[in-house]
Amino acid sequence: MGEPITFQVDGSDVTVADDGRSLLDVLREDLRIRSVKDGCSPQGQCGCCTVLVDDAPRVACVTPARRVAGRRVTTLDGLGEPAREWAAAFLACGASQCGFCTPGIVVRLEGLRRRGVEPGDHTTVERGLAAHLCRCTGWRTILDAYDRYGEPHADRDLRAASARASIEGRTPQAVGPEVVLGRAGFADDTAPEGALVAVPDGSGDWAVGETPAEARAAAGSVQGRRSSAGLHHPVRVPEGQWDVTLRTTWVEPAYLELDASWCEPGGEPASPLANGGAFGGKVASLAPAAARELADRHGRSVRVLLSREDTVRSGAKRPPLAVGARRDRVGAVRVARTPGIADAIRRVAPGLAVEEVDVVGPPTSTAPRAAGWAEVQAVLAAVEGVTSPVVGPDGGRAEAEVGDGGVRVSVACGDPLDEAVLRSYCVGAAHMALGLVTSEGIGVDEHGEVHDLTVRSFGVLRASDTPPIDVEIEASDDPPVNGSDAVFAAVAAAAWLHQGCPPTWPTGVAVRSGR
Repeated sequence: MGEPITFQVDGSDVTVADDGRSLLDVLREDLRIRSVKDGCSPQGQCGCCTVLVDDAPRVACVTPARRVAGRRVTTLDGLGEPAREWAAAFLACGASQCGFCTPGIVVRLEGLRRRGVEPGDHTTVERGLAAHLCRCTGWRTILDAYDRYGEPHADRDLRAASARASIEGRTPQAVGPEVVLGRAGFADDTAPEGALVAVPDGSGDWAVGETPAEARAAAGSVQGRRSSAGLHHPVRVPEGQWDVTLRTTWVEPAYLELDASWCEPGGEPASPLANGGAFGGKVASLAPAAARELADRHGRSVRVLLSREDTVRSGAKRPPLAVGARRDRVGAVRVARTPGIADAIRRVAPGLAVEEVDVVGPPTSTAPRAAGWAEVQAVLAAVEGVTSPVVGPDGGRAEAEVGDGGVRVSVACGDPLDEAVLRSYCVGAAHMALGLVTSEGIGVDEHGEVHDLTVRSFGVLRASDTPPIDVEIEASDDPPVNGSDAVFAAVAAAAWLHQGCPPTWPTGVAVRSGR
């Protein structure tokens, strides 16, 4: 261990041991600065831990603490008035949903602003955002927020906004400036000081330590990699004479807040859903049960932390499937065996026979957004040759058009409650649908082992790859219902039709933006 390291954090001098840890570990564990988030450490690929080092954005999880000795580190907490201005702009534009990735993005944007990047210079802003991943917002609202920094913004009914967010996210969600600033009560941010830390040990149990670094060392954690192997489509198309066929692969939900929980002995574990349900991606997270069991076992509070690699290996995926259909809407679906998937498909396509098959691979679930029925809606649109309105399970209706100029969406889902929030969820759903059709997939071998374990290997569209997305919201006094799931299915169908319906997803063909 070398000499102690001294540097400045948010205007105050700090001294820490030179023990080889990252700047992220020091900020979160020693200084308890919770606005700096861990979404992929130590991959350095999601941007959630971005800070300014002497006014230049840096990813803290791959920055050794010793590299900032004698330098000036600024987190979101140290931005002062600019943080409040960014929170107002993000709130006005719907540029934050769960709020996990936005602190790092705000720091990045502040770095661009200090460099003199003008509003409207989306090319430069998108280039900066290449270091980040945002699963919720679809990027376009973040660009809007950059353009509206420092503007006055009208007061909003944040209770109505939160109600709309909860409907679209299918879990209770808050909307407000504190959410933009990363203070939405994420599980690991609220863990008590002094709690033990538990991480998966790779053999079905948990390695425990006093700190994340100690627990990961005990587990022998190894950073994940991106596979050089191609994508595998594990389900065969049913036999028959079909006009349209489709095969899908394994897709990572790619939520940013990693599975985490904590619990006191005899207590109730903290929810890993916090301010968002990851669009169904971690409804069945194993973290809460583990936190409860380990707290009782050790007689102390325990934090359970899954790494990015852990979530990819163990997290539920949408079931891979293969479909064949005729012009009369009769056909067949083979799909990875998953509770509830057959009913989800039959509700939208009663003319398709459903066969569940055993597939070796990561767990599957119907919880991820529109799993199964969105893919089948796309096939039905393809056999008809047109995109018809899509009605979601709650009654929300959406239509979409995808062309060289971008994506146009119209949505009717009862009383909008808050148009900024509804538009944000619809833009995010469109972005997710474009990725599902064109670019997203992870390598899973014939033995079911996942090989693509890094954020950049998931195929999520970056800001510069995302075309303009225009959303038209139908005014209504009817009771509010979810609309973004219908948008997701409608855009997936429209994007696939626009590309001529290649028989596998992802197609590998980008939707051109015309920008």
